[in-house]
Amino acid sequence: MDETEVFGAVGEEGFTRLTGAFYRQIHDDEILGPMYPKHDLAGAEQRLRDYLIYRFGGPQKYIEERGHPRLRMRHYPFAVTQAARDRWMQLMDAALKQANIPPDAEQHLRQFFEGMSTFMINRTEPGAPQ
Repeated sequence: MDETEVFGAVGEEGFTRLTGAFYRQIHDDEILGPMYPKHDLAGAEQRLRDYLIYRFGGPQKYIEERGHPRLRMRHYPFAVTQAARDRWMQLMDAALKQANIPPDAEQHLRQFFEGMSTFMINRTEPGAPQ
């Protein structure tokens, strides 16, 4: 399976299950929760869902509404440390398990999330060597 075929295997419903399972964990999370405006969790969920659908071969709604993803720029205001990255991956791993994604597609998504979440680190931990 090519990564552009992931949408065909998962469909909009699969990405909706995945992002829903992820965002249900955010509200009460002590590391990630404060990064998300409580009044816009639904908006954040929709943006992630639309981005993933676009990124993995589905309709281009994300690009039409928001333009180029510019993920590092959009996330720069948030302190994405190694700990935040690791927690994000922990919650996404749980979401992947809950969402019942086909194994081949899950493998592509997991690989993408691992690399992208590391790429998004933009701050060091307090006291960490620079």
